[in-house]
Amino acid sequence: MNRKIVFRILFSLMALALLAISILGLSSCGQQQTEAVTLYVYNWGEYMSDGSEGTLDANAMFEDWYYKTYGVKVKVNYSTYSSNESMYAKIKSGSVNYDVIVPSDYTIQRLINDELLAPLNYDNIDNIGNLAPEFYGEDAKYDFYDPGNIYSVPYMYGMIGIIYNTSVIPENEDDLGSWSLMWDEDYKGNILQFNNSRDAFGTAQYYLHLDVNSPNEADWRAALEKLKEQKKIVQGYVMDEIYNKMENGSAAIAAYYAGDYLTMYEENEDLEFYYPEEGTNLYVDAMCIPKASQNKEIAERYINFMLTEEVAVANAEYTYYASPNRLVRENQDYIDYLAEIKEDAYEKIYDTDSVYTSSYEHLSDDKLILLNNLWEELKSDMEIGLAIYIICGVIIATLAGFGIFFAVRKRMRKIQ
Repeated sequence: MNRKIVFRILFSLMALALLAISILGLSSCGQQQTEAVTLYVYNWGEYMSDGSEGTLDANAMFEDWYYKTYGVKVKVNYSTYSSNESMYAKIKSGSVNYDVIVPSDYTIQRLINDELLAPLNYDNIDNIGNLAPEFYGEDAKYDFYDPGNIYSVPYMYGMIGIIYNTSVIPENEDDLGSWSLMWDEDYKGNILQFNNSRDAFGTAQYYLHLDVNSPNEADWRAALEKLKEQKKIVQGYVMDEIYNKMENGSAAIAAYYAGDYLTMYEENEDLEFYYPEEGTNLYVDAMCIPKASQNKEIAERYINFMLTEEVAVANAEYTYYASPNRLVRENQDYIDYLAEIKEDAYEKIYDTDSVYTSSYEHLSDDKLILLNNLWEELKSDMEIGLAIYIICGVIIATLAGFGIFFAVRKRMRKIQ
C-alpha cells in the first residue's frame, strides 16, 4: 500500500479519535454544570435557620459556598422528624439514605452500637476547634455518648423544663418549681405531655427521684404507674403540636425543651419557664453521618460549615437552643439579641448548674423492649378508655333516640 495513503488513514483516525474525546469531554463538562449532587439532611423540625422572616438561609448559603469553593453544585434535600425514635426507625430500615442526621445523645449511642454511623474524617472538619472545651477535647464532659467525638459533632444542647401560662397558673401556686405541677388535678385538661417514650418516662422518673437509666424493671413500672395517674388530667401527648397549643392558650402547662420555650414566648408573653427542683434531663444533639451515606466528604464539609461563626450564630438565634460553639457564646450581638427577646433569656438556656441534671443513656435491648411495652401499655390503655367513652356515648345517644321515638309515637296516637 502507498505510504502516503497509510499516513492519511492514520491521520484521519487520530482526528476522529480527538473529535470523539472532545465531544465526550464537552458532554461531561455540560453534565457537571447542570446536574447537582444531592445532599440528604435529616433534622429535627424548626432546628435550622431557613431564611424565613429575614433570617439567614443556612442550607442555601452552604450550596453557594460549596460551589464557589469546590466548583461542584450541591443541592441540599432537607427533611425533618419529630422524635429520635421515628428517626432511628427510618435509619435502621435503610429505606432512605441520608448524608447528615442530628440525633440526641442516647440515640447516637444506639446508632454506634448498631454500626449505623460512619467515623468522621476531621481533615474535613477543621472548625471543630470552635467548640467549647466541655464538648470537645481532653477536658470534655459532654461527650459521654461518643467519647472523643469519633462519630459526632455537637450541634445544640439544652435542658428540659416546664412551660406554664401565668394567666392560668397564679404566682402563689405551691407546685411551681416542681414536676408536681404536671400532676396537679386543678389543671385537668390544661396539661400537655411528651409524645415520646423516653422524655415522657423521664418526667415521671425525675419526679419520683428515680434513675432515668435504671437497670431495675421495678423503677420503670413505678414511672408507668405515675404516668397512668397523670393521663386522666392530660389534654394530649404532643411534640411539635405544642407550639400552637401553648402560644394560643389552649393549654397552660407542658414539659418541653428550654430553647423552644423562647420561641413560644415570642408569640405569648404570658408564658414562663423553670427547671424542676427534683432534677431534669440535659441533652446534646449532634451531627452524624450514616454509614450508608453516598456523599461522606461533602457531608463532612457541611458539618464543618455549620461550625462557622456566622452560620452557628444564625442557627442559635433561630432555634434559641444553647450552642456548644464558643464563638456563639462570646458573640455580643447574639447576647444582645437574646436580651431583646427576654431579659433573662441567655441565663435561661445556658444555666446548667441551678438544678441536678443527668442524661439519657442508650438502654440495653431488654430494657428497650420493656420501655416500648410499657409505653404501648400506657397508650393502649388510653385508647381503650377513649373507646369506652365513645361506646357509652353511642349507647346513651341510641337510648335517647329510642326514647324520643316512642314519646313522639305515643303523642301521635293520642292525637289520632
